[in-house]
Amino acid sequence: MSNINGKVIAITGASSGIGEATARLLASQGARVVLGARRLERLEALAASINDNGGSAVVRALDVTSRAEMQGFIDFAEQQFGRVDVIVNNAGVMPLSKLEALKVDEWDRMIDVNIRGVLHGIAAGLPLMQRQRSGQFINVASIGAYAVSPTAAVYCATKYAVRAISEGLRQEVGGDIRVTLISPGVTESELAESISDADARSAMRDFRQIAIPAEAIARAIAYAIDQPADVDVSELIVRPTASPY
Repeated sequence: MSNINGKVIAITGASSGIGEATARLLASQGARVVLGARRLERLEALAASINDNGGSAVVRALDVTSRAEMQGFIDFAEQQFGRVDVIVNNAGVMPLSKLEALKVDEWDRMIDVNIRGVLHGIAAGLPLMQRQRSGQFINVASIGAYAVSPTAAVYCATKYAVRAISEGLRQEVGGDIRVTLISPGVTESELAESISDADARSAMRDFRQIAIPAEAIARAIAYAIDQPADVDVSELIVRPTASPY
């Protein structure tokens, strides 16, 4: 019997890409998935597809930059199913540009979504998991949490932060609560669509020619969840075999 079967798993950024692929895979393995994102219509279509195929999915509109909305999302998951076993902090944005372009609003957006969004997920879920004396946080970072490249300074900084936060959380909670950092290399997603800088967008289009499917990251997330309760898969880097980074 899979350790995924029957678990209640809340996923942010679930309307596309890695979040959507993860929801579909985990639901197919018996998880009850709670889907959050800003695009409610896409969430509802995804949930309908999962439920029509014998899975269990519910949805709630979510902006992870709002602490209140994140708390409401986790409270909703608990109200629906009585507990929350896993929180996948997946929501992220990647509007790349050189620092000299001074796209400060985009820097702020990355900080708000990529860092504060993860912290809000932890703040909403940690007290509940401590009461349950069990749970798991899966924080989705990036290969950018390990190496910096031109146009990606702020994005990488946010992912370095997620890596640091995850390790700090792992050390602090110990025992009952697991913490996993998943760092994808170039993966098929809509992240590149947020790049407004023409040069960065062109470079990313070329870079993404070797992208792996979102399902590859979903399988890594499922692997971490499926381990016995006394096994914590702390970090996984998943990238194209052809990737030089």
